[in-house]
Amino acid sequence: MRAVIQRVQNASVFVNDQLISQIGKGLCVLVGISRDDTREDMDYIVRKILNTRLFDNRETGKRWSDSVVDRDYEILSVSQFTLYGNLKKGNKPDFHQSMDTKLSEDFYNEFLDKLRTGYKSDRVKDGQFGAMMAVNICNDGPVTITLESPTTTNKSTQQTDKPTNS
Repeated sequence: MRAVIQRVQNASVFVNDQLISQIGKGLCVLVGISRDDTREDMDYIVRKILNTRLFDNRETGKRWSDSVVDRDYEILSVSQFTLYGNLKKGNKPDFHQSMDTKLSEDFYNEFLDKLRTGYKSDRVKDGQFGAMMAVNICNDGPVTITLESPTTTNKSTQQTDKPTNS
């Protein structure tokens, strides 16, 4: 799994010019699911989203000390299969590493359930799976962190780090 986590002042999702979802201060998370992702990948990404310290503590002034949970902020999650787009051959993106749409919708919904269970269900919002969305993000900082689950990282390393014969 891949996630692009952005600390935001606010974020919103529109589909066909209709507001689907919006948040105030918190995190906007773009989520990509690969065809090889497992529940362990999902658990890792959920844990990181909820616990990564991207916010300053207002009381102590300490930087990078609080998570979205610590601050009681909101999360807007947006499914984005293009995070697994590949441009190694030519200029047209190849999305073969993305999970099949039928499987990924269930996987993504389970991911959302885990986020909501791990935090507060009313603080976790999402876009509309499979729709063409206009995602408005007011990045705060700007702070943007890219995250990849360890099993995905290991798989891509195994595929690209082939031993050479000397």
